[in-house]
Parts: sequence; structure tokens; C-alpha cells
Amino acid sequence: MAALRLLVDSYFDGSAHHPGRDGPYLLTIEGTRIASIDRHASDAPFEQRAAFAMPGLVEAHAHLFLDGGELDFDKRNAYLNAPKDQMLRVARENIARNAAAGVTLVRDAGDRYGVNDAIRAEQLDKPVVVRSPGLGIKRPKRYGGFMARDIATDGDVAPVVAEMAARADDIKIILTGIIDFAAGEVKGAPQFNVEELRAIVAAAHAHGRKTFAHCSGLDGLKAAVAAGVDSIEHGFFMTPDILDVMVEKRIAWVPTVSPVHFQWARPELAGWDANTIGNLRRILDGHAQHIALAHRKGVELVAGSDAGSPGVVHGAALIDEIFHFLDAGLPMGAALETATSRPRRSWNAPSASISVGSQADLVAFDRSPFETPEILREGARRVGVSR
Repeated sequence: MAALRLLVDSYFDGSAHHPGRDGPYLLTIEGTRIASIDRHASDAPFEQRAAFAMPGLVEAHAHLFLDGGELDFDKRNAYLNAPKDQMLRVARENIARNAAAGVTLVRDAGDRYGVNDAIRAEQLDKPVVVRSPGLGIKRPKRYGGFMARDIATDGDVAPVVAEMAARADDIKIILTGIIDFAAGEVKGAPQFNVEELRAIVAAAHAHGRKTFAHCSGLDGLKAAVAAGVDSIEHGFFMTPDILDVMVEKRIAWVPTVSPVHFQWARPELAGWDANTIGNLRRILDGHAQHIALAHRKGVELVAGSDAGSPGVVHGAALIDEIFHFLDAGLPMGAALETATSRPRRSWNAPSASISVGSQADLVAFDRSPFETPEILREGARRVGVSR
């Protein structure tokens, strides 16, 4: 296979920005790897040209079988009884949306229909790779029926986790309910106590699988960090003390700002009154403050949008999530790291850093987001070779 030479004015390697003053840069790709990177290469021959390149984006929290663009709640509820072929079609469309946005790795966050596993198999040799937990786990008659199976007794933990780990990339835990926006708090107590949660985490780790926990509210967050889950998803009503434990235990946080932000931005769709709109704004402001604090403390922030939720459209929503990080005060490099190298490193996935020897999993833009952030919203071009 002939080498591919890409000439770029600047690039982000997954952790550091390489600006134009040392460019242009010639990235030479041989096979599936980056063979060399040369600076000041203005006279070098090339096959492709771009203003800016970076590793393919990672969407860390999505439900591929759900259409985030569907805003009719009756239709969304009816869809949960749709034929699997219809759900697969929706998932394939969502893969295409992710690809257009520059996403090359998606972690699905669970569905009870097997769509995520089927799409993972379809995407094995395609530009967008899928990680799948299959089903999550929850307690009977508690939140999460569309994405999880029940663990009724403590004795079920070991066999259920063993069965799931045989085909899951990660183990998803439904730890808490959802936020009651009208009340401004999380509904109900956590589904698992600390000891029960520790048993789930230990069983997952025994099979070489990391855990990620749907969790918001102080009681759930305390249980999650005490039990040592590997990643907290959502994490609304975060506290500084919880963040300190997350730093100590290297627990990642996927804040999923987008679904709540959409509820605030379009309150008429759910019929929210002024009090609820105020609650939504307070929740979002508190979330942004703790995201900023998490960054300063060194928490492993990871970008995931909860795509598939109402108004949270696959692909575009991950870009929104990056902008939510920027709005919280993260610099561009730190925000891009949450959606490129950090999730890959956290999951022990193949590195896509732009460095010699790394997998050539690159996307290119017509301008640099360090100079024009909005370019991220205009779509990306895949560079490199197909898997």
C-alpha cells in the first residue's frame, strides 16, 4: 500500500496543540500507522491538504438505537415497541451522523434490544468503531428498563456480570433514577447500596471489564465513589468533596450537559412552567461550576452527550458537549482532549494520538478550532486508511 502524505498547517495531537508557526507539517501514513511527522514542510510533496487535523472524535455516551431528533414524546414512547429492523435503521443513520461530525469511536450506553451489539459487529472494519455494554444492570421495577436487565438478588451479581462480560466491552450500572426537574432533585434512592455496588464493580474487574454508572444526586454519587466505579455518567448535583475522591481514585466523569440544556432551551416541548425552567437553569449553572472545578482539580473529564435523548442529535451533540466544556471555562486543548485521547486512554482503547507509530485515525477541518471554534460544527473529513 502506497504511503499517504497529508500536509496540514497545524494539528492537535490528542493532548497538545502544534500551531502554525512550526508548520506546515507533513504527516506520512504507511499502512494504518503514522510513519513520520515533519515540520516546516512547505516544499514537501503531498496527496492531501488540510488546514487542521486531530485524532478522530470519541462520543463516550450515546444510545445508538434512539433518534435524538424525534421530539414528539408519544412517538418516542411508541418507538420502544418498534421492530428491531427499524431500530437498526435508526442506529445506522446515527452512525452516519457521527461520522459526518468527525466521530470515529462511539461508546453506546445500553439498550435492551441488542441493537448496540449488532451495530458493533457491523462496524468492526468500518470508520466508526462501536463499544457496547449490551444491556446495563438495574434493580427490578426501577428506572432503566429500556437499557438494562434486572439483578433481583445479591446472589445474581456474579453470574449475571460474568454472562454480560463475555460479550460486553464495559459494564453499565443504572445506579440512580432520573432528575425530577419540577422538584429540582433526583427521584428516589439509589438502586444499589455501597456494598452491592462494590460487588458489581469487583465482578466486572475480575472479568477485565470497566464499569460506568448512570448516577446523579448526592446519595448516588457518594455510593459510586465509595465503591470505585470507573466512570460516573451524568453526575448532576456534584460536590467538591466527591470530585476530590474522583481525583484520588481516578474515576472519570462524563457530565452529559446536552439533555438538560435542551430541556432548558426548549421548555415548551415538555410544558415546563417558570419554576421548572428556573430549576433547570440552576442545575445547569451548578453543573458548569463543577465541570470547571473538576478540570482545575484534575478529574478525568470525558465528553459524552447522551445522544438519542430528546433534542440530542447524534454527532452534532458531541460537538455541543465540547462547547459546553468551553463555556464552563476549559481551554480548547483541554476540551478536545476530553473527546479524543482521554476516553481512549481511560478505556484502554487503541491510541489515535497524532504521533509516530500511532494508529492513523485522523479527521481534518478547513480551519483550526483554536482560531475558529465554530469550525467544529461544520463537519470533518476523515483522513487515513479504512480499517
